[in-house]
Amino acid sequence: MSIELKVPTVGESITEVEIGEWLKKEGDAVGKDEPVAVLESEKASVELLSPEDGVLGRIVKASGEVCAIGAVVALIEAGGGGGAVANDGSKDVEDENEAEDDLTDDSRVMPSAELALAEHGLKAEDVEATGPGGRLLKEDVLRHIENNKSAAAPAAPEPEPEPAAPAPNPAPAAPTPVETSGARQEEAVRMSRLRRTVARRLVEAQQSMAMLTTFNEADMSAVMKLRKQHQEAFVAKHGIKVGFMSFFVKSVVEALKDCPELNAEIRGDEILYRNYHDIGVAIGGGKGLVVPVLRNAERMSFAEVEKAIGEFARRAKENKITPDELIGGTFTISNGGVYGSLLSTPIVNPPQSGVLGMHSIQERPVALNGEVVIRPMMYLALSYDHRIVDGKEAVTFLKRVKELIENPARMLLEV
Repeated sequence: MSIELKVPTVGESITEVEIGEWLKKEGDAVGKDEPVAVLESEKASVELLSPEDGVLGRIVKASGEVCAIGAVVALIEAGGGGGAVANDGSKDVEDENEAEDDLTDDSRVMPSAELALAEHGLKAEDVEATGPGGRLLKEDVLRHIENNKSAAAPAAPEPEPEPAAPAPNPAPAAPTPVETSGARQEEAVRMSRLRRTVARRLVEAQQSMAMLTTFNEADMSAVMKLRKQHQEAFVAKHGIKVGFMSFFVKSVVEALKDCPELNAEIRGDEILYRNYHDIGVAIGGGKGLVVPVLRNAERMSFAEVEKAIGEFARRAKENKITPDELIGGTFTISNGGVYGSLLSTPIVNPPQSGVLGMHSIQERPVALNGEVVIRPMMYLALSYDHRIVDGKEAVTFLKRVKELIENPARMLLEV
């Protein structure tokens, strides 16, 4: 029985997706809820799961095609063994394919193979098909091209001996050319729908905002000491380590209360102020950077923040962050320090009005009470929309974050 594999609803405002990558080939065994393809939306990558055990039949939509929500992208032949059968051209798979109606020549050519044929100017009948049911796979096309290259490569002719020159003072021999290893290569890879959207929005942000960045630095000694002092007890109680991000989330929330413009946005001729704080936290994922949102961060404890961020990080690596978790943030925190960044100017994510950039912690000499001492220091950068946030508010906000990080007890006492 054939089951239609359709594009599911992936977000409230998303009406179409792009097929990013097929994780299975036609004829591959699939299990129930096993990922068979990756769908790219403007906000996130989502895995398309098989609804039943079986075999992936006809792929209707190839990688790169845009599909509406609810569109059929493939067929699943139910009851084919559910992931326990390897796709090695075994008799079980061949029998299943032979039981289907006769395929046309076009249907025997896999989408990826069709692209490879077109790229190299080949015809399907020129290539030997080895896939199940006589299907032509991309691997068949690449193998055909490689074999033809090997067969067409001419043998290097042996140099003919040259007669000795009778000149008494022969010119010096020309230097022997040095052979280079490997050819210079280029590869064009289509940008994912998510990456294209990010690129467009970043350019729009630069063009539509009066963006400015102000800097400060924070002594991380107190936070590091507090983490070391209570880490063991924190892990024993909550099952997760306390990191730096929870301190910054809590300090940002307190600073936003003092500078509400950075938690607001411009809508037409009005400024929309909020009494809640939905903090976006930039996290590196399998398909690039994503910014899931901590809803009502002002109500969250340190442990709740750490658990939420840890869960986001785990699911981001598996491309399981949903689009709804990426929308609606009122302010963003980006930690370039985890990648070694010493200083940067982060870009505001519209319609938000500000973003805080964290950076690497480095031991540096600083002046303290008239003496030069070594302290673990972190540069902080606040980029903001100057249309709604004045320099005074921006500097006040960043100074407040610095004060709370350098004296974290004030966050608990709310002073």
